Amino acid sequence: MIHAIRILFILLVSAVASIYLWATISGDGTAGRGNVVAWAIMLGGVTTTFALIIIDLLTKKKNLSSLSGLMFGLVVGMVVSLGLGYLIDQATRILLDESSRKAYGSLIEGTKLLTALMICYVAVSFILQTKDDFRFIIPYVEFQRATKGPRPMILDTSVIIDGRIADMAETGVFESPIIIPRFVLNELQTIADSGDRLKRSRGRRGLEVLEKLKAMPRIDVRFWDGTLANIPETEGVDQKLVAMAQQEGGRIVTNDYNLNKVAQLRGVSVVNLNTIADALKPVVLPGESMKVRIVKPGEGPAQGVGYLEDGTMVVVEGARDKIGNEVELIVTNALQTAAGKMIFGRTDSAGALPHGSHARPPRAATGAASVPARPVEPTT
Repeated sequence: MIHAIRILFILLVSAVASIYLWATISGDGTAGRGNVVAWAIMLGGVTTTFALIIIDLLTKKKNLSSLSGLMFGLVVGMVVSLGLGYLIDQATRILLDESSRKAYGSLIEGTKLLTALMICYVAVSFILQTKDDFRFIIPYVEFQRATKGPRPMILDTSVIIDGRIADMAETGVFESPIIIPRFVLNELQTIADSGDRLKRSRGRRGLEVLEKLKAMPRIDVRFWDGTLANIPETEGVDQKLVAMAQQEGGRIVTNDYNLNKVAQLRGVSVVNLNTIADALKPVVLPGESMKVRIVKPGEGPAQGVGYLEDGTMVVVEGARDKIGNEVELIVTNALQTAAGKMIFGRTDSAGALPHGSHARPPRAATGAASVPARPVEPTT
């Protein structure tokens, strides 16, 4: 569509320039100064047209709020300039006689033009520098999409890899549209293409979760590929998610503890699946058995650490010598916080623990920031 508009624009400008040239040549009939001016205007108009189209093609990101602010500033500047120009005309009629007004006519007109240019500059500069501080009804500051119904839910990479979002969506609890930003999809693709086996497995799991969400008929899944105002491409995914939620009026769905806090400080609503899981109680209960692959030693003398598919850390007593192997364990405790979930257990070889005691969590995992919000792969 945009290409058709550009072609139509070129044709219209060329037609107008050709009609003007033909009318000038037909009216003059000589190869005098008028023909030269006509040719210059036609060539200048067509050249300017191509220059505008080239600038349009080279400018990949266009900020609608800045453009509307520029236009509104020019309108304000011209209105104020017309008022001041009228005052200047009235002042010269009172202070100067007819001959003086004719003598200083060029100076008066030049003063009015310079005043208009200065006022337009001040208006445009002021509006562009304050467009983020004021929220006027007039849409020069910020075009904000009017959202009817529930606010959209913007998915983070961590919550997609987690996979529980698909299980929740199947229950029909979500009435809001689910939005997957393009930069989140790119990060997920990067993880899926990683040379690390565990990272690649988690990335592919996230892509499978997205396919599952798209296949649900009752869920409105959208891929967002818009432009974020005042956010460079070099910014991280977390900063882009916060900016997008502010721009689109949405809520961020994440497992990232740090993103949760930053978004709340910026006034953005956050849905933390770990908080929801905490309210619904852990899915793993003490006494249950499960299997996990041990990938690194724990802080305790006999502890081994493994991870479930969703990134949950599992601390196993008596599994320090089982690194690289899959072991069966009995769950002794499960800890669910806003930072993530941890499971503690023991193998049969570890023997029974003293009554009332559980596997001790590593010191680094007791704090809120210990469980990585974004999946961080352990080193084997």
